[in-house]
Amino acid sequence: MAGLVARADEPGFEPLFDGKSLAGWKANENADSWKVADGQIVCHGPRSHLFYVGPDAEHPAEFANFHFKAEVMTKPGSNSGIFFHTKFQETGWPTVGYEMQVNNSQKDPVRTGSIYNVVKNFVPPANDDTWFTQELIVKGKAMAVIVDGRVLFEFVEPEGVAGTRKLSTGTFALQAHDPGSEVHYKNLRVKRL
Repeated sequence: MAGLVARADEPGFEPLFDGKSLAGWKANENADSWKVADGQIVCHGPRSHLFYVGPDAEHPAEFANFHFKAEVMTKPGSNSGIFFHTKFQETGWPTVGYEMQVNNSQKDPVRTGSIYNVVKNFVPPANDDTWFTQELIVKGKAMAVIVDGRVLFEFVEPEGVAGTRKLSTGTFALQAHDPGSEVHYKNLRVKRL
């Protein structure tokens, strides 16, 4: 696991968001919870998930080993998440893959950078109303979460994890958590490793 973070750099990243539209993305329930404004994806409204499908929705994008980066801004009391190794589903909370938490001040005490229900961080690594960089590196069974250049943790998935909440392959999804939450995303990009 040592050195996982040090090998990642900006060259080779591909954009996941064009800054103008939701081209390449597909919302499930409550699609009105998503809009594009000022070069940002804004989630605000009832529960919904916005899945990255890529340029060909008939053959959705798949990622195994990657370095993901996004610029994120949370509004006070807001909760969101970035799912990875997930698959599109019509309704409900994604049942495949993991969620990297986005939450600096909402009532749920699990804060930004946590891998929900796996690695819990209770100290917000960023402030509301301020842009911060949230990164995730996955290689094999190892993952690292970085916020504003600081490694929050490195984690190796143990052998024998069963079910659908595990590292495998899949896509990304952004989460609109509830009507009281507003979170902004921009400059979403990924580098395959």
